Amino acid sequence: MKKKSMTPAIVSFAIAVVFVSITSVVVVSRHGTKAGDAAPANVSVVGGEQTIEINAKDGYDPQLTTAKANLPTVLKIKTTGDFDCSSALNIPKLSYRTVLPPSGETAVDVPPQQAGSTLKGVCSMGMYSFTIRFE
Repeated sequence: MKKKSMTPAIVSFAIAVVFVSITSVVVVSRHGTKAGDAAPANVSVVGGEQTIEINAKDGYDPQLTTAKANLPTVLKIKTTGDFDCSSALNIPKLSYRTVLPPSGETAVDVPPQQAGSTLKGVCSMGMYSFTIRFE
């Protein structure tokens, strides 16, 4: 009997590991802001009130937002055909829980937050989350 070579299986496994590693780096790097960056595109300040927009579908986007501290804030959660667990939103610090509509916009009033504080939203299963850092 002739023994089968394990080489093709090892090569396939190695290719899969490299692909997953590259994909993870791309996904992580496209979310959020870094210190020193310009204001994120999902944050606007008009008339002394800050608005932060978060998209909810297959998770939350962006996952990390940097916002201004000490301003009244409205968090706008936008959904577009959302039928996953990200539609069941929990913001523990605000004692806020809701089931978002499949499509639409839900406004959440956020009182002024101190510099250095964070606000975290999480889905019902704990799989998806977003964080807002106030600076």
